Amino acid sequence: MGYADIGVHGSKDISTPNIDAMAKGGIRFTDAYVSGPYCSPTRAGLLTGSYPQRFGHEFNPDPAMAHNEIGLPVGEITMADRLRAAGYRTALIGKWHLGRADQFHPMARGFDEFFGFLGGSHSYHDPGAGGPNPLLNGRKIVAETTYLTDTFTDQAVDFIGRQKSRPFFLYLAFNAVHTPMHATEKYLARFPHIVDKQRRTYAAMLSAMDDGIGRTLAALREQGLEENTLIFFFNDNGGPTMAGTKINGSSNAPLRGSKWQTWEGGIRVPFIVRWKGHLAEGKTDSRPVIQLDVLPTALAAAGVKTQPGWKFDGVNLLPYLTGKRSSQPHEKLFWRLGTNIAIRKGNWKLVKTNDRPVQAADPGFYSNLSGAELYNLSDDIGETKNLAGAHPEKVKELTVEWQRWNNELPKPLWEPSSP
Repeated sequence: MGYADIGVHGSKDISTPNIDAMAKGGIRFTDAYVSGPYCSPTRAGLLTGSYPQRFGHEFNPDPAMAHNEIGLPVGEITMADRLRAAGYRTALIGKWHLGRADQFHPMARGFDEFFGFLGGSHSYHDPGAGGPNPLLNGRKIVAETTYLTDTFTDQAVDFIGRQKSRPFFLYLAFNAVHTPMHATEKYLARFPHIVDKQRRTYAAMLSAMDDGIGRTLAALREQGLEENTLIFFFNDNGGPTMAGTKINGSSNAPLRGSKWQTWEGGIRVPFIVRWKGHLAEGKTDSRPVIQLDVLPTALAAAGVKTQPGWKFDGVNLLPYLTGKRSSQPHEKLFWRLGTNIAIRKGNWKLVKTNDRPVQAADPGFYSNLSGAELYNLSDDIGETKNLAGAHPEKVKELTVEWQRWNNELPKPLWEPSSP
């Protein structure tokens, strides 16, 4: 989803009333990030609370590797594992994209229930029975479905109704607005003013997801669970606007760059946290956060004490959200996706990325950050003014910091797939 494409980020042509209402009822982070500029590494980081590069999950699994040992390493403990151990009923509805072999299946990774698909994308009309990436209910293939975004919402509402009397963790991973570009007339009819066909289809897909979010939140409200439920909303990466990606009609304005890149357009995302009765409403926060923070924050809300041996890179945001801490949750944030790298420290960002599909980097690449660009995001979130020449000392400082982090990382477990 594009950074610009929700109402609270200034969208004029696409209405997102339910996402906007979530922001008005919670806290919206303006400088929020994900650990991967594309799908799978971000999901691996979300579920583990650690930079996915730390355990070799740097790239998307290649669909051609479906039956190989490719997926979220089985030694990694997931958010579902940790919350299930704390007495929570756990469910994933939607996209997995962390491995298709049996040992990587969500129900082998801490989820009690699963309704969705294992790959990176899926038709919104065809359940895919008989194909390599079918829609699944648990481990059983689903033969019929409605428009997939609506189906996922139906499943989420049903789960909430069934689990209302006990603690639960619901990971609702809509595949909207990922390609393929499929919409129904019900949603297309809302956007007669959008002339561009692709943008109109994209708007319809986003509107369907916004409806689904609204229905899911309404289910919590109807069951009297609003004040007992911590909710996060965010993207897995920025919109795909670069040639070579599966462009979907999204916009990342005013950010530079696209999904797959480490400019802000690939890694800065909408990020909303809501917990009615516990957190402020209608507030914005400009401190940098990252999706790695979701797991430690959720564990704190659930009363689970984090152990030092878990070695999370994410932090518990609750003290920052409640005002107990006014400092920054993170002094530094890091990225590495093959030859696409970045570090943010304070408002300074050093970035080296490119306009080609993701490529693995030879070891010598990381010791040579020549040509890296430097930006001050406090007054240039569009990364338009490269300050590397004017501040060589800052370039050196950030280079040293990034290389120190990089030296802690193993070699990726697999090579990047083709576009």
